[in-house]
Amino acid sequence: MVKIYTKTGDRGETGLTGGGRVLKNSARICAYGEVDELNAALGLCRSFNKDRFLGEILHSLQRDLFDLGADLSTPLQSKVPVPRIKPAQVTRLEKWIDAIDKKLAPLHNFILPGGGKAAAHLHLARTICRRAERSIVALQKKEKINDETVKYINRLSDLLFMMARYSCLSEKIDEEKWSGNAR
Repeated sequence: MVKIYTKTGDRGETGLTGGGRVLKNSARICAYGEVDELNAALGLCRSFNKDRFLGEILHSLQRDLFDLGADLSTPLQSKVPVPRIKPAQVTRLEKWIDAIDKKLAPLHNFILPGGGKAAAHLHLARTICRRAERSIVALQKKEKINDETVKYINRLSDLLFMMARYSCLSEKIDEEKWSGNAR
């Protein structure tokens, strides 16, 4: 039986797919670590979601995030074959955004993150996604990475926002509009 602990990271380093070791706080590890956190957050969203359409999207997104993590954990020059984010995955996010947008009322105000449990968790996942995006961009400034990763994570945060709105619609929960300093 393989043990879950290897002790190879006890000095603050970890191995990359395809070989090589880096510090656990390197830009690459931070980027795919935050993608992993996002994936866990989407699992939480799935647990609160009651809408079949959103559930199918969430499941697909979690699978994509494993591709994204593999892509980010493997330097482009590596000879090890790993899934890489492809333009078709970005396009699929855009199609989902457009499909959801057609079902929602136009947005003329900012809305406060919240709504039902699923919507609130989708808003939280969106903020985690934005943090992951910042880390991926920081990595991109240091090393050559697949350009599709930045496009994917950018579209994903937009999709998560739309999904949170749709979740409120699906559960018949009014979104709370932000009205500035007016109380």
